[in-house]
Amino acid sequence: MDGDYVIGGVLSLHHYTHIVKHNYTYMPEPLRCKGSIDSRELRFSRAMIFAIEEINNSTELLPGIRLGYQIYDSCASVPVAVHVAFQLSSGLDPVFYTGDNCSQSGMVMAVVGESGSTPSISMSRIIGPFNIPQVSHFATCACLSDKQQYPNFFRTIPSDQFQADALAKLVKHFGWTWIGAVRSDSDYGNNGMASFLAAARREGICVEYSEAFYRTNPRSRIQRVADVIRRSTAMVVVAFGTTGDLSILMEELSLEPSPPRQWIGSEAWVTDPDMLRFSFCAGAIGFGIEQSVIPGLRDFLLDLSPSKVAASPLLTEFWEDVFNCRLRKSAAKNENMCDGTENIETIQTPYTDTSQLRITNMVYKAVYAIAHAIHNAVCQEGKSTTHCDKFTRIESEEVLTQMRKVHFSQNGYDVSFDANGDPVATYELVNWQKTENGNIELVTVGHYDASLPVGREFRINRNLSWVEGSTQVPVSVCSDSCPPGTRKVLQKGKPICCYDCLPCPEGEISNTTDSPDCLPCPKEFWPNAERDTCLPKPVEFLSFNEVLGIILAAFSVGGACLAIITAAVFYRHRTSPIVRANNSELSFLLLFSLTLCFLCSLTFIGVPSEWSCMLRHTAFGITFVLCMSCVLGKTIVVLMAFRATLPGSNVMKWFGPPQQRMTVVSFTFIQVLICTIWLVVSPPFPMKNLTTYKKRIILECALGSAVGFWAVLGYIGLLAVFCFVLAVLARKLPDNFNEAKLITFSMLIFCAVWITFIPAYVSSPGKFTVAVEIFAILASSFGLILCIFAPKCFIILFKPEKNTKKHLMNKNQS
Repeated sequence: MDGDYVIGGVLSLHHYTHIVKHNYTYMPEPLRCKGSIDSRELRFSRAMIFAIEEINNSTELLPGIRLGYQIYDSCASVPVAVHVAFQLSSGLDPVFYTGDNCSQSGMVMAVVGESGSTPSISMSRIIGPFNIPQVSHFATCACLSDKQQYPNFFRTIPSDQFQADALAKLVKHFGWTWIGAVRSDSDYGNNGMASFLAAARREGICVEYSEAFYRTNPRSRIQRVADVIRRSTAMVVVAFGTTGDLSILMEELSLEPSPPRQWIGSEAWVTDPDMLRFSFCAGAIGFGIEQSVIPGLRDFLLDLSPSKVAASPLLTEFWEDVFNCRLRKSAAKNENMCDGTENIETIQTPYTDTSQLRITNMVYKAVYAIAHAIHNAVCQEGKSTTHCDKFTRIESEEVLTQMRKVHFSQNGYDVSFDANGDPVATYELVNWQKTENGNIELVTVGHYDASLPVGREFRINRNLSWVEGSTQVPVSVCSDSCPPGTRKVLQKGKPICCYDCLPCPEGEISNTTDSPDCLPCPKEFWPNAERDTCLPKPVEFLSFNEVLGIILAAFSVGGACLAIITAAVFYRHRTSPIVRANNSELSFLLLFSLTLCFLCSLTFIGVPSEWSCMLRHTAFGITFVLCMSCVLGKTIVVLMAFRATLPGSNVMKWFGPPQQRMTVVSFTFIQVLICTIWLVVSPPFPMKNLTTYKKRIILECALGSAVGFWAVLGYIGLLAVFCFVLAVLARKLPDNFNEAKLITFSMLIFCAVWITFIPAYVSSPGKFTVAVEIFAILASSFGLILCIFAPKCFIILFKPEKNTKKHLMNKNQS
């Protein structure tokens, strides 16, 4: 249609071209389209005409100016699109013109189209040097946002970069980490899939396969792609392609049943009503352009009188295809002629379906964007009126400049372009759902707005239907998630989504699903059986509440009571010869020290504290030295007493009671001095032993200074050895007066106990170290009291006839 300013239009009204063989001997035939007409693209072309007529009737936009149009069919072919681009930038070619009559209005101001990305790229490279704006309604390749290469390109549909990011987030949202990918082998499919795969990698999604195909490929190639889908283990298939390509693949898949697959579609095909015929794709989801309402469009589409149809070759082709009749007679016989009763309102085709106006609105907005750019170039805004001069000669470059500034609202939809010529990216999440009668319908279940903050762009507001009508989200993973308590180990030669789950090593946990590493527990904690949380280690010490502690405490108290009872017996019979003959003062002091030895073992039982740690070792060391001093004193007394019976000997006056007391005090004072130095320099202290056992904590007393501890023990040992040697020397004295044999035997037991104590103490773990020390104290104490005092108590209590001076002085009695 002619006009003051002309807008070009390039649409894929057909999807195939007639293949011409070139032999370079004669002029090739002109390129021709073939196949049936695409009724959806026909709706786009009629929507463009509707928008132009609506603008021509407007009193606000371009008042007094009439827009014309030139609409071409590119056949979705790059060669045809290139030819059309040359026609738009120079003149008309009747072969490709589909209007009613030739326009005489001059060159085209701007172009709407093309529907595909690859043809749009080719067109932009040709009309770009002429500064002719190109506004596409359906070319979504992210590559077209490059203003260095395509400075004249704009679009009303969002870039695939946004769609790819949205699809990756959608896949991640439903927990699918193992997917298959198919794409059109074109700029749209290749660039779109490349953007999606990059976004998927960022989201941690793995791709089992990625296959490309094109509708003109041999069938063997299509079959191979279909077989890959059938044999794959990925439940989810992301398809980034055009309707023309995907329909061929779906037809191939429908020939042989395949395992159920959850399809994720790009906008180009998932919102195409013609694709809904593939029922095995029920449950498919994808992003589509938001639905819209264009008032008056449906009436315009249905207003097809026979004269209008007959005047347009395209409408004639559409009419004859839809009603399966002929409008014009031809040479063929037995043709079904149209009788004029055909009614376009009675049929269901994508052309008449205005319930889901998505891309159609993109065409509508593209026309209005160009009109606003022309308006800003030729019209002057007054206070109350707008004056437009239709005789103003403007260049397409001026329109291009104004296109960058366009910002308006039409039917409630904002239209503007960013620095890359892209609009704000908003999508609807659509779902293929089966109705009660078995048909598939397109249902909007959510929205995506790229302008919102990260994490809030995506929302679902309705239940989805999945593959095979399931209401449960399908699972598509290479390996099941690793539960807490395990870690992921990648399988050799496979993507990162394929892994084995190994239990955490001893002492480590993982408390999250799919943890790549296990974390060690803090020193005082240990994993539970599931190894998903750290629990405090049980604290272990020799307690009064456990059997071992009770037994040792009972023997300790029992030993102390035995020493007290023995002392009471000796005190009761203190005037008896056997008590007086055995140095009663040293005997009582020895019994007192033995009582303390038995009781000091109690300090080893219970929770170690600062005072108990210092007390247990020092009390043990001092009381045992006191005990050894008394035994040593008794041994020396025996030796001195024997030597005193010899003629001319006055030894006893040099080792009387004062000297005996001084000996005991001196030996004990040395041990007190050792303990004092130990406590001052590096005293024992309570500590948590975390190394002996992995799963529990041992509360024990650290020695502080090992030198101090072994000095205390060494001094006790030195006294014991000295005492043992003296006792051995005195063992052959007269029996009835001789304690040396009893002391020798007691010292033998004492030394044996403490010699075996050293390796047992070093090798015993945890609380058993304390138990060994207590056992050594009790064993040596019982050895002393039983060996030295038991025979005397037996005589006192059960053999009183032997408790006489005569019996003791009888050297011949055994």
